[in-house]
Amino acid sequence: MRRFFKWVFRGLLISGLVLLCVGLWKKDELKRLMAVNTVFDEDKIVGNFSNMDRAFLTRDVPRGDGSLSELPKGPDATLPATTGQWIIDRAVTSLLVLKDGQIVHESYQLGTEAEDRRISWSVAKSYLSALFGIVLEDGDITSINDPVTKYAPELMGSAYEGASIEDVLQMESGVAFNEDYLDYNSDINRMGRVLALGRLMDDFTTALTERTSEPGADWKYVSIDTHVISMVIRGATGQDIPTLLSEKIIQPLGLEQDPYYITDGAGVAFVLGGLNVTTRDYARFGLMIAQNGQYGGQQIVPADWVAASTRPSAKTTETETSYGYQWWIPLGSEPGQFLARGIYGQYIYIDQTRDVVIVTTAADRQFREPGVNDSNVAMFRLIAEGL
Repeated sequence: MRRFFKWVFRGLLISGLVLLCVGLWKKDELKRLMAVNTVFDEDKIVGNFSNMDRAFLTRDVPRGDGSLSELPKGPDATLPATTGQWIIDRAVTSLLVLKDGQIVHESYQLGTEAEDRRISWSVAKSYLSALFGIVLEDGDITSINDPVTKYAPELMGSAYEGASIEDVLQMESGVAFNEDYLDYNSDINRMGRVLALGRLMDDFTTALTERTSEPGADWKYVSIDTHVISMVIRGATGQDIPTLLSEKIIQPLGLEQDPYYITDGAGVAFVLGGLNVTTRDYARFGLMIAQNGQYGGQQIVPADWVAASTRPSAKTTETETSYGYQWWIPLGSEPGQFLARGIYGQYIYIDQTRDVVIVTTAADRQFREPGVNDSNVAMFRLIAEGL
């Protein structure tokens, strides 16, 4: 009997050591997985959104050695009387308003600071749209009517076979993709765990084989379409997204800090939502788009692409916000009014006619509630119209 317990004890000891070794070996992966599961927790969300590089694999998007482009200070704006309560209700962490290229309001809340590089979430999609327009102009891609498989042949046999580049730009790929953030087993949350465990986004994407409709038939917002755009750009140019974005957009803008992307295990940028940028630097990008792709005397993004990508073109219904090429156009918008939008209250709102750019970052856990997005757009319009 003593010998039996001795062997049992040895077995338990060996098993414990094995588990300890596996735990140490997978420590970083487990840490990132825990981060994914707690990133939106009420007591952590604000800090997490300013420090995504503490828990995820990341890669800088260098601003280069160029000089800082100034955002001059203009006269302080008188904002609508309801702005203060809206900031509280929507857990806004920063609000910056540009009028005629000048800062007329800038404020930070909930312990955030101007130096924080805040997570963009889906605002990043509009950055990739701008980059795509440059690559198209450069001739690396022949046409948005080309099939995505022409530049990303690894998508052959996936749900994306037969889809055109325009289909994915407009979120009309037809791929079956569950984007319910509250469902642990949804595709969007499975994708988050792919990132946390250092696995590969390309493999995740090529493994999608089911469709809800034929490409180009219907509009359905699925974030994975944006990753396919990055696969097309990478295949067409032979370069990765951080390098291209740095060269083509970030360096010419003269930003304050290097942005950074969350990446997968191969260093591939999480283009559909992983860009982290300061509020002022979001404003510089917004101002460039508002100026039809011009900034600092340089045409950065082709003007015709800015016009095409921010025009309603997707097959959304009359009850939905309209969509272009990775940009939103709210219902009732005047020409030149459009926005980039991310979950939890991230926005770059642009009103070209009034020469207004509004940037918000937030940690709004009620962002999915009915009417929240509409109330945000209404506030942006109030601010713009009052300047």
